[in-house]
Amino acid sequence: MILQLFVLLVGFLLLVKGADWFVEGAAGIAKKLGIPQLVIGLTIVAMGTSLPETAVSITAALNSNSGITIGNIVGSNIFNILIILGITAVITNVAIQKSTLYYEIPFMIGITILMMIFGITDSKVTFVEGIIFWILFIMFLGYLFVMSKKGVVQEEGEAKDIPVWRCILFMLIGGIMVVKGSDFAVSGASEIARFFGMSERFIGLTIVAFGTSLPELVTSVTAAKKGNAGIAIGNIVGSNIFNILFIIGATTIICAVPFESKFIVDSIIAVISGIILWLGTIRNKELRKPFGVVMLLCYAAYFVYLCL
Repeated sequence: MILQLFVLLVGFLLLVKGADWFVEGAAGIAKKLGIPQLVIGLTIVAMGTSLPETAVSITAALNSNSGITIGNIVGSNIFNILIILGITAVITNVAIQKSTLYYEIPFMIGITILMMIFGITDSKVTFVEGIIFWILFIMFLGYLFVMSKKGVVQEEGEAKDIPVWRCILFMLIGGIMVVKGSDFAVSGASEIARFFGMSERFIGLTIVAFGTSLPELVTSVTAAKKGNAGIAIGNIVGSNIFNILFIIGATTIICAVPFESKFIVDSIIAVISGIILWLGTIRNKELRKPFGVVMLLCYAAYFVYLCL
């Protein structure tokens, strides 16, 4: 049991650090090739924060651990909103951009409902539905690019000027760490679930979701402490959209992902989380401490439901 817990922790460590190195190397090479920083921020860096979820979900699907695949994505999305933004709002008021409030949050809620409909219809998300997600994903990237050109979306920081050989080394080592980390995380989580008699769904929605959301958690809380939490909501909403469209889309293109009936409740919770975020920001155009406390209490209630 202790060994499996150690394997799980090592897996998370490899995932987080590997994703960081991979993104740093990829962004460095993109900069050397003359790719605009705007494009780097919207693609490589943005998708990099979802790399742990991607690796874990695809690995779990290929190993027939479907409960971890969907649970990881839905659980991460709920965790991102209720816990990460909840904690950030308790630390400081978090401003929201108009585009996030009026377009991106409704879009996030819409595709979460679409994922639930896809899952309910055939008790799985199929190849064709994965293609639909990818079409929507490409459209979303186009939307981000247009909004960034207008100066509405704030870019990520400048990519570091790193020698090409070091960029390639970072990408290779980071990629290997992500792959092995996802193997360890899925293996450790599955064994722990079997040991305690817990379902893969519970493990995916809680432990794995927490582990793969570590990059977002660290980034948001650090930014809040430094007084730079202004783009936290946009980053989290963008990450949630990426999780559904990019990760589930990519996973289902490889193999169909079963959707357990219990995931309907979890998907509804994910939709409600999005609505709570929208209601918490619509009036003052920022997320304040009282709503941060409400979000944390909502996650506590959801966790109790999962334990029952």
